[in-house]
Amino acid sequence: MATETVAKPRTSARVGVQKFGTFLSGMIMPNIGAFIAWGLITALFIKVGWIPVPELGGFGTNDKGAPNVGIVGPMVTYLLPILIAYTGGRMVYDVRGGVVGAIATMGVIAGTDSPMFIGAMIMGPLGGWTMKQLDRLWDGKIRPGFEMLVNNFSAGIWGAALALGGFYGLSWVVKRFTEGAGTVVEFLVNNGLLPLTSIFIEPAKVLFLNNAINHGVLTPLGIQQSLDHGKSILFLLEANPGPGLGILLAYMFFGRGAARASAPGAAIIQFFGGIHEIYFPYVLMKPILILAAIGGGMTGIATLAITNSGLVAPAAPGSIIAVLAQTSRDSYIGVILSVVLAATVSFLIASLILRTSKNKGEDDLTEATSRMEAMKGKKSSVSSALTGDAAASRGEGTVLTRPVQNIVFACDAGMGSSAMGASVLRNKIKAAGFPDVKVTNSAIANLSDSYDVVVTHEDLTERAQPKTSSAVHYSVDNFMNSPKYDEIVDLVRSSNSEAAPAEAGTAAATPAHGAHAAEPAAAVEGKAVLLRDSVILNGKATDRDAAIDEAGQLLLDRGAVDMSYVHAMHEREESVSTYMGSFLAIPHGTNAAKEHINHSAVSIIRYPEGIDWGGKQVKFVVGVAGINNEHLHILSSIAKIFTNKAQVAQLEEATTVDEVLELFGKVNA
Repeated sequence: MATETVAKPRTSARVGVQKFGTFLSGMIMPNIGAFIAWGLITALFIKVGWIPVPELGGFGTNDKGAPNVGIVGPMVTYLLPILIAYTGGRMVYDVRGGVVGAIATMGVIAGTDSPMFIGAMIMGPLGGWTMKQLDRLWDGKIRPGFEMLVNNFSAGIWGAALALGGFYGLSWVVKRFTEGAGTVVEFLVNNGLLPLTSIFIEPAKVLFLNNAINHGVLTPLGIQQSLDHGKSILFLLEANPGPGLGILLAYMFFGRGAARASAPGAAIIQFFGGIHEIYFPYVLMKPILILAAIGGGMTGIATLAITNSGLVAPAAPGSIIAVLAQTSRDSYIGVILSVVLAATVSFLIASLILRTSKNKGEDDLTEATSRMEAMKGKKSSVSSALTGDAAASRGEGTVLTRPVQNIVFACDAGMGSSAMGASVLRNKIKAAGFPDVKVTNSAIANLSDSYDVVVTHEDLTERAQPKTSSAVHYSVDNFMNSPKYDEIVDLVRSSNSEAAPAEAGTAAATPAHGAHAAEPAAAVEGKAVLLRDSVILNGKATDRDAAIDEAGQLLLDRGAVDMSYVHAMHEREESVSTYMGSFLAIPHGTNAAKEHINHSAVSIIRYPEGIDWGGKQVKFVVGVAGINNEHLHILSSIAKIFTNKAQVAQLEEATTVDEVLELFGKVNA
């Protein structure tokens, strides 16, 4: 698959803020559905809502004379902050980090009577990060059989400690900060200065700093203001679709070329879809148009302030549909006016600029879009609407504007072919002088859009692309010796070209195969993954299915799996071949079959005459069953062997099992 790169952007404060904003957005955006649910319930059932219901809105008393709790208060006090904290912790350290972050946030929530959104955005990631550091202290030192005990109690004890710290310390700090920020907002509103914030917000949007502003400050403060007053103007400071719509309308009437032709479609996406970034390239083509966005933004905010209008919850994405859905019952006229007047002022200013300048916006829209993506740090999800890039709309041909640091091999189960492919490429990248580039493997079901490069079997690429749309995708037909690996190494080299690898000389001088001193074969056996009884030099099978049965039977004999896992090995083979290249196949179960694995094990069978494996000749079949990556050590050894023709020849000529085990021992490092 063709891949294009551009030069790595220089590190700057803007990039740092972008990354921070993206992280904040990553905690908020997955939970926007919960915010919308809370906003709708609030708008409908509170005392001043459309359908006041005391039991739901939390006002009045019940038949026993006790105050109604409702669900509006508990949702904003407990549900939303804990969801944010769990998401933030999970971003740092998967589910384990999410759980610890949620526990820690409960202490902050209990320590104050205000919604702890900022506290959750601190404690969630902090809980995940600190738990990750603690786990590193005893990684590999836990005696077999005590893993669950140590993992559960360490998470519980540390979560409790953080909760106490949040209760007695952080909750007070965050409450004072929130009160201070609220005082600043009230000062701006009372003195008519709030519209001036557009001078900072509108340029920040085009520079992709909006997430840090919107999700880091405005949303938490807006929630507090909404609780106190039933609505907040802060939710529309950044999300108003009017300024962007005005600029696009001006291009429709007074632009030229591709910009004018594409503006109507962009306007629909921006106004109704809520994807504001689609108008950024039009501003970048003529930067003075930022004045139109600022003018429109100031007009919208002033209108909201004059009419005392606002939303009850965040409008995300910034679509007119989302804005109206979250509008307070008494604010429809003011909110609609703010959008209309913002678009009108923005349109008038942009039209004046376009009509009075020689450049009518006929510059290369593709170039402007590329500049936008360079600032954003990845391919824009809507760039194809501007440039007509069909490949981009399918998630193909992604243009990386950041150095490659995180590569993942993905297969159905994430434990066999992908593990070996990751090992092969990891060695190549280290040999090229980039030891810090992380190469991992994963099941497709567990992928997230956090990788720079994704490698999959050609039959699985379409499944992986929707989960990792911002990554470069490579499709391979085998994981052992695909020519795509050299392309990926070149991509790593070019994208990291501005920073000479610290260990380039050392790594480049290190042979890729079998160069390090090795642990003995006995150490491999001591891990109970590969045993002498699980190696057969002369297999009896004559076709693929029989070979899978033979490899599976060895795993059964070890008590490593049950019969359902062997059936899943056949199921996996029917969906995607486990042929790896270099006469090697590694049949293993599906992702769903992991529950049928009792402990990690590997079996190795040699077929000297070779058998047909879906049109490919296979002489070595390696059956795989793995839990918690315990099998990756031996798979890494196998990968090193089968990328070295001399060592493959040694395996073919081996006359004893000891020779095979010794060979694996020599390459384990």
